[in-house]
Amino acid sequence: MRLMRFCLVAQCACFLVPLLLFGQPPKKKITRAADVPQFQYTISGKVEDLVRSEQAFHLFAAQVRTNVESVLRDYDIDDAATKRELLSTLVALDVLEGQDDAARRRLDEIKALEEKPAAKALSGLITRSILDARRASGDRNSPAYRKAVYSALMHALDGLPFDLVQNDLKQTKSSVEIVSEALLVGEIQASFDPVVEKTGGLSSELAHGLPNMRAYMVERIPLKDTLDEALSAYLSAHAKVKQDIWTAREVTLEPGQKYQPVNVAVWDSGVDLSIFRDRVLQNSAGQPAVLAYDIDSRKTTGNLFPLDAAQLGRYPEAKKELKGFSDLQANVESPESTELKQAMAKLKPEQVKPFIEELILFSIYAHGTHVAGILTAGNPFARLVAGRITFDWKMIPDPCPSRALSDRNAAAVQDYVEFFKRNQVRVVNMSWGGSVKDYEDSMEKCAIGKDLQERRKTAREWFEIEKGALEKAMLSAPEILFVAAAGNSDADSSFEETIPAALKVPNLLTVGAVDKAGDETSFTSYGPTVVVDANGYEVESYIPGGDRIKFSGTSMASPNAGNLAAKILAVNPKLTPPQVIDMIRKTAEKTADGRRNLIDPKKAIAATQAM
Repeated sequence: MRLMRFCLVAQCACFLVPLLLFGQPPKKKITRAADVPQFQYTISGKVEDLVRSEQAFHLFAAQVRTNVESVLRDYDIDDAATKRELLSTLVALDVLEGQDDAARRRLDEIKALEEKPAAKALSGLITRSILDARRASGDRNSPAYRKAVYSALMHALDGLPFDLVQNDLKQTKSSVEIVSEALLVGEIQASFDPVVEKTGGLSSELAHGLPNMRAYMVERIPLKDTLDEALSAYLSAHAKVKQDIWTAREVTLEPGQKYQPVNVAVWDSGVDLSIFRDRVLQNSAGQPAVLAYDIDSRKTTGNLFPLDAAQLGRYPEAKKELKGFSDLQANVESPESTELKQAMAKLKPEQVKPFIEELILFSIYAHGTHVAGILTAGNPFARLVAGRITFDWKMIPDPCPSRALSDRNAAAVQDYVEFFKRNQVRVVNMSWGGSVKDYEDSMEKCAIGKDLQERRKTAREWFEIEKGALEKAMLSAPEILFVAAAGNSDADSSFEETIPAALKVPNLLTVGAVDKAGDETSFTSYGPTVVVDANGYEVESYIPGGDRIKFSGTSMASPNAGNLAAKILAVNPKLTPPQVIDMIRKTAEKTADGRRNLIDPKKAIAATQAM
């Protein structure tokens, strides 16, 4: 059970089919991400040199174009997000090669494939502005060109429905402010060069990101000040706070009522239990109920993710950085966001890896406590149990995946669930996930497998071990309601085969993320197993030490739904997990577009009390 970046690598079977009088042969149907054709690219030297060299990149780009176009031509991919990603790679190549008309056509295709209303409204916003400016000014180094970009972007922004797009625009602005050439080069050095050094090349899952990196270097980063100025001007002129639908729906269970205590578990990176005091469940020895496994999936101790002395010393500063990122996302000018921008602007490429890894480390350290605060809020009858996972925080996996590690992970999963059963837990929150693509990505970075085909086969075997174990463990505890985050990849979690989100288990509730107005977040995953949606944008809760901070993610939406489930069970402990799921689902508000089912705690508790 790992927290990993998703990445698919699979060998592409290339073959020729005779063109008959009947026309083109039927396209091969693809119904899961792991079956999308992948390619291997031989690369020598530093990846940075490839990205910077126009001549070397031209040869590489020709291979990428041929391969991506073949996938779009020969396969019927049952997933809009995957098709958008492939088309976006071609758009980057078109822009770099001056094929502006082709880029526009592909941008239109991407827009048509967008499913979220805000994403559709903003689709291709900056790239279109750059293409429009090219028409107006031939010299891309001139003040006239930058002025044309500004004008084109402002013109495009003026026609947007601000209430709908404001959160996405704020995140776009924060990306413009953060991304730099040093950051991109640092990422290449940290994540791409080690793979090339070990294997002599890159799979398409990594390699197909290079056209966008070069496009950023050549086209966007030189316009950083212009883009930031336009976005800042627009957001300042439209300073409007979104309506908050959640305050009116909140329910607080008052102490002294005839409700029953309900044991809830945070299956996560660890919890600072000192914050929750009398709401922590005690075991038979009078100690907090905690089960922990280390990074090698071996049983250990401790309720918090382990930090060494140096890391603990850095934690006060890291808290400021975490808040700075949160404020940047929300377009909040604060001392923390200003300091963070200044620090990132000074980063040298060799400093990027330790900076990002440390940020991941402290995010993991804070994650479980933040989730626990959301899960138990407004419920004095909740009794907290901690199942601590030790997640990896390195850009190159450490430890690398192995069959032995998968077997230990599988055994640990069952042990966690048995622990929850012994402690009579009724609700377990799982704000984490992984997929077969995660395995393939880690295996490539660790140079496991002689080629793509072997890597794909082995990754599937190891993934199925953990998937089967998780499904079996959950089914062995029908009295427990498991609540899972849908994922943050803006994709169909079922197509991605994300676990636990995509599992079809009767005692599992999978939750997507919306903002405080009930609008879909840009990051939330979706799909047939996502039953309801809850607030997952800028949600405030505790972090270790007791400070409070706002985080965004389906990691925050999931415990909001789990919080409601625990309150329902406090009111009526006789309900089974399927009955609780049904109560949450049937009292949720289905939006007019049919895409969201917004939980309504007030209605759900009222309906439970009326039973």
